[in-house]
Amino acid sequence: MTIATLHDLHRPLGSTGLTVSPLGLGTVKIGRDQGVKYPNGFQIPGDDEARMLLRQARELGINLIDTAPAYGRSEERLGPLLRGQRKDWVIVSKVGEEFADGLSRHDFSAAHTRMSVERSLQRLETDFIDLILVHSDGNDLAILEHEEVYATLAALKAEGKIRGFGFSGKTVEGGLKALEQGDCAMVTYNLNEQNEKAVIDYAAARGKAILVKKALASGHVCLSPGVDPVRASFELLFTQPGVASAIVGTINPLHLAHNVATAAQVLRGH
Repeated sequence: MTIATLHDLHRPLGSTGLTVSPLGLGTVKIGRDQGVKYPNGFQIPGDDEARMLLRQARELGINLIDTAPAYGRSEERLGPLLRGQRKDWVIVSKVGEEFADGLSRHDFSAAHTRMSVERSLQRLETDFIDLILVHSDGNDLAILEHEEVYATLAALKAEGKIRGFGFSGKTVEGGLKALEQGDCAMVTYNLNEQNEKAVIDYAAARGKAILVKKALASGHVCLSPGVDPVRASFELLFTQPGVASAIVGTINPLHLAHNVATAAQVLRGH
């Protein structure tokens, strides 16, 4: 039996010129275990475990990795863990949210945005980051219209420090506004929450990129007996032409393999 992989199912990330696997690996769980919204507790994996998970993801055809300063030690751990593999990965990180001592705080100023990206470059041990998203606090339109973060990201893109930028928000209005000037919107879209579908449709019509967060509702999806929630989730997602990739934040190798096999089946129409 051949193992299902995503190697031949990579697709364009909007018009950025990047191609990404239809599933991306979210890395909040390798850096942070406080204040996270998962149904079950978990232990942050050690270096060997994390290294094996990254190797497994790569072997299964995943090339997209999602991190953020707000994910505790995620970025600084990924730097050493990904040494020598930069060409194998499309790296997405964020700006705007800091997490320390169990609390989040937000800063969307030009100075903080630039500092944050420079720090991410150092932590991730790279000269450029493929995509930086604004980590919204929920006031999406206010951030885009009155803060300096988006203009600063456009400047960092022009300088070659990032290849693309976008917005991880919480509202339809924010997602639409973010795509006017940005390359990508990260939206919540799953079996429980579909109110950001308008953003996906807008992106599809304009060649912009969509990344989906909480694709499996952070593990909270409940369906009738006998229905695989992962398959049902991916059937919903991958019928949307605008969706480039769904971020799945598992640290369980069996879950990762199941997610990949299921996504491959759905995408191949089996």
